[in-house]
Amino acid sequence: FGACFNELGWVSLGLLPSADRESIMKELFFPNYGANFTICRMPIGANDFSRDWYSYNENNGDFKMKNFSIQNDTETLIPFIKSAQLQNADIKVWASPWCPPSWMKHNKHYASAVCDPSLKNTKFDNGLPADRAGREGMDMFILKPEYLKAYALYFSKFIKAYRKAGIDIFGVMPQNEFNSAQIFPSCCWTAQGLASFVGDYLGPEMKKLNVDVMFGTMERANYLLVDTILQDSNAKKYVKAVGFQWAGKDAVKEVRRHYPKMKLMQTEQECGDGHNDWNGMLHSWDLLKHYMDNGISIYNYWNVSLEEGGISRWGWRQNSLVVVNPESRTFRFTYEYYLMKHISHFVLPGAVYRPVEGSAKEILAFENPDGSTVLLYMEKEGKDKTVTVKLKGTSFRFFTKANCLNTIKVD
Repeated sequence: FGACFNELGWVSLGLLPSADRESIMKELFFPNYGANFTICRMPIGANDFSRDWYSYNENNGDFKMKNFSIQNDTETLIPFIKSAQLQNADIKVWASPWCPPSWMKHNKHYASAVCDPSLKNTKFDNGLPADRAGREGMDMFILKPEYLKAYALYFSKFIKAYRKAGIDIFGVMPQNEFNSAQIFPSCCWTAQGLASFVGDYLGPEMKKLNVDVMFGTMERANYLLVDTILQDSNAKKYVKAVGFQWAGKDAVKEVRRHYPKMKLMQTEQECGDGHNDWNGMLHSWDLLKHYMDNGISIYNYWNVSLEEGGISRWGWRQNSLVVVNPESRTFRFTYEYYLMKHISHFVLPGAVYRPVEGSAKEILAFENPDGSTVLLYMEKEGKDKTVTVKLKGTSFRFFTKANCLNTIKVD
């Protein structure tokens, strides 16, 4: 379990006194203390919760990546991750781009969709002309060998630069939401285009560095998009896992059925509306349960921390685990943080999902490597009740208050 290191997360935490910031990082990452996060995501270059658009090389035609630089990240993402490493030196990090360098795209722009007219001439305006917009089902990346080879080199330079900074990236995905044309950093690909990139360029380059290639992120319900990759003779030999988010949750079951040995990941929990309320937490529970019931091995929340209101550089309000008040320079943990902590503190790496017998539907069960059993039960009907369930032939009976999330651990 974990979350994503985003630039605006570190900016928000930077508003707090250092002691508060350190206590938050301890609560999130220190082993067996709070949330106990062990695996997190990060962007390769800018994403929708960056301070602004940037890539590691905006020098047009620099196919040799002579001007590659992660200088921007030394101000935000690197100190964010290093702060987590101070709490847990073994924290695992994987990465994916939202957009390649803009000169590698046909429209020569970081965005793929035109802003709503109401955003024109505001700080949220991306400036993309209508005649340069992209759409789902097209390859916005220039699929020429020199561009594909240079982009694989871009990934390699990223891995090496972060290693030099003391951060070992264990895996990469080729593109965040490859079907989605967005007003923020984004790049549509076809599944066929990604199969070529993964099989002929990215896979071989990452193999040299002993870095896993994972396919995603999948944000559509059409499992055949994954099939295109996993049936490709070149691409499939490099793919170690498949990652899903948003509507991709409806493809998980079919992918698992067709590829039962493939590791599956939930790569970005749906991010809410900035209200951070109880209803948002209930939706997050539904997502968590759906993914766990369908064989997910890695579960990543999205924003670690945001300022009050959770608004992005491009005008999207989202939820977070921590909310920072910029005026008072204080913070609070949200309902969704405690949902994550209920499972991530007790369900340890290597735990196995176990089916539960009985009438209770809002329940998850796991067996930890040490043999302990963990049950999570969400009471959503607004009633105090006693619940009885059976797990591996053993009956468990417990009381829950109305509208309450419960974790029961049996050693």
